[in-house]
Amino acid sequence: MEKTQEKGGIMSIIVQKFGGSSVADAECIKRVANRVVETKRKGHQVVTVVSAMGDSTDHLIDLAKQVSKNPSVREMDMLLSTGEQVSISLLAMAIHALGEPVVSLTGPQAGIKTDGVFSKARIMDITSSRLEKELDEGKIVIVAGFQGITIDNDITTLGRGGSDTTAVALAAALKADICEIYTDVDGVYTTDPRLVKNAKKLSTITYDEMLELASLGAQVLQPRSVEFGKIHKVKIHVRSSFNHEEGTIVQEVSDMENDIVVSGVAFDKKSVRFTVYDVPDRPGVAKDIFKTLADRSINVDMIVQISREGSLNDITFTLDRDQMEEALKVMKEVIVNIGAKDVTCDDDVAKVSIVGAGMITNFGVAADMFDALAEEKINIELISTSEIKISVLVRKDQCEKAVRKLIEKFDLAEESIQSIE
Repeated sequence: MEKTQEKGGIMSIIVQKFGGSSVADAECIKRVANRVVETKRKGHQVVTVVSAMGDSTDHLIDLAKQVSKNPSVREMDMLLSTGEQVSISLLAMAIHALGEPVVSLTGPQAGIKTDGVFSKARIMDITSSRLEKELDEGKIVIVAGFQGITIDNDITTLGRGGSDTTAVALAAALKADICEIYTDVDGVYTTDPRLVKNAKKLSTITYDEMLELASLGAQVLQPRSVEFGKIHKVKIHVRSSFNHEEGTIVQEVSDMENDIVVSGVAFDKKSVRFTVYDVPDRPGVAKDIFKTLADRSINVDMIVQISREGSLNDITFTLDRDQMEEALKVMKEVIVNIGAKDVTCDDDVAKVSIVGAGMITNFGVAADMFDALAEEKINIELISTSEIKISVLVRKDQCEKAVRKLIEKFDLAEESIQSIE
């Protein structure tokens, strides 16, 4: 990935990203324009990444389904990329009306190169020369998030939340001083504040903690954007587009500063549990299952194998509900190839997780978590752990009760727990 050269005396570079709710209508776009111009007039060079307006991406998906039951993934990317083009042009017009020089660029025009996986493309490189040229001419640069271009000049999209990744990747390529992610909440909380009103806002969080929370269902940042931030040491500031309050800084934190055992509770009601029954106990069978899923770009999360009599195993794993139908189709083929008996899926489950870098050096966190759930008579169906995360699978109707109890157990609320709406 190309990087801008250090230039003595140049203004600092700030990359700002505004999500769909921040540019949902004309008034919102004008408000964003004022904020971008305000940043420029403070003496910064500004690159702004925007998502499609409001629910426009969902409307485009619905439109595609009206004309085709199984639309081509390539054509879907071509269609969905237009949503961001509407946003960037309107925002550029609003900024121009405020008297500032500005230019809007699509992802390909901004030099964003991706692999060829349609609908879930990964950024492979950014050629930043066009961006640098426009910035050097004193312009505010507006870039369409969520999109890029392949080596074969096909338009690709980066998946849900891909504008976050666009912004952080651009910040890395330009060696920006900070990447500001503007959203409809004013930071990262110990759990979703739209569900638990008195969840604590965190002033800082490590990349690893944020990556775990993002991958476990917290919808503040796309996981890939956090990976980019960690690899390229991009300071990320998550804050509200509706006020000027300080939000949450995502960056590396020293061990001495890491005195919080559990930083947050994440939950995901879109988990689906698959179980493959009577899997032959021989080398390579697990590889056949999970490589086949990976080849279809299906991500698997929690995995448990249970040994049974007669050299047979049951293998259980979880994945996202959006991939359930495709995964079930794949697994019906796989069980024939490996000689397994059957496969079932259950979408009446939810994943609840606690995350905290302090868990590495503190004993008994898992016991505390399981004790809290037992007090509420919540049955644990699967368990998955890492150094800074413990996840459990529970019945979906017990998810909210589990979150409330864990917030209370680990003292992650501002005051007394309020009911989840």
